[in-house]
Amino acid sequence: MLLGGLQKLTLIDYPGKVAMTVFTVGCNFRCPFCHNPELVFPDFGGATGSISEKEFFDFLKIRQEKIDGVCITGGEPTIQKDILEFMKKIKELGFLVKLDTNGSRPDVLKKALDQNLVDFVAMDIKNCLEKYNLTNGTETDLERIKLSVEMIKNSRKEYEFRTTVVPGLHTKEDFDRIGEWLKGSKNYALQEYRNEGKILDEKFGEKIKSKPKLDLEKIKKKLNKYFNKIIIK
Repeated sequence: MLLGGLQKLTLIDYPGKVAMTVFTVGCNFRCPFCHNPELVFPDFGGATGSISEKEFFDFLKIRQEKIDGVCITGGEPTIQKDILEFMKKIKELGFLVKLDTNGSRPDVLKKALDQNLVDFVAMDIKNCLEKYNLTNGTETDLERIKLSVEMIKNSRKEYEFRTTVVPGLHTKEDFDRIGEWLKGSKNYALQEYRNEGKILDEKFGEKIKSKPKLDLEKIKKKLNKYFNKIIIK
């Protein structure tokens, strides 16, 4: 496992649970607005190996009975070749596991679900399908994305779909399409993009400074009919 950091305590990353968060290094998407470029490229910013797997599990063992679970985020955790074994070790210690994913590896996701290695899945929905590649900066197999969505919806696990709303990349009409695509889902989160700190594409950050922000409350109201619950983060 390539681990790029550890947040020893979080009350917000795992809904309703006290948890810790571990960050994996490496991602197969190139979202220009990403605030964690050091977790996208293994050689960006020296994140690779900032914590060893042994260090992680040594710390985790002393947290038993103090936290409920572990959030695995990235980067993109499902591109790690040993992610399933990593999750299995966490579960064997008695912790809940929340997985953050971009949904590009439904094969890995299926194994994690089938083997009961994950208790909560949070999947990033980058945009409506028509603008997916524009938003994540890659040529994405959209059938894989759609398969992951359906798998998560039918998994009987806790889950959340979420979209970071970026000025210049998203329009109100995009969310109509997202709502139609994801309708019937239990939980959906709108995350406000904050143009601060380093991002993957600094030129993109400058470009969108003049773009007007979308009204998330209006979007939420518009999407209520599609989801059981919508929150704004």
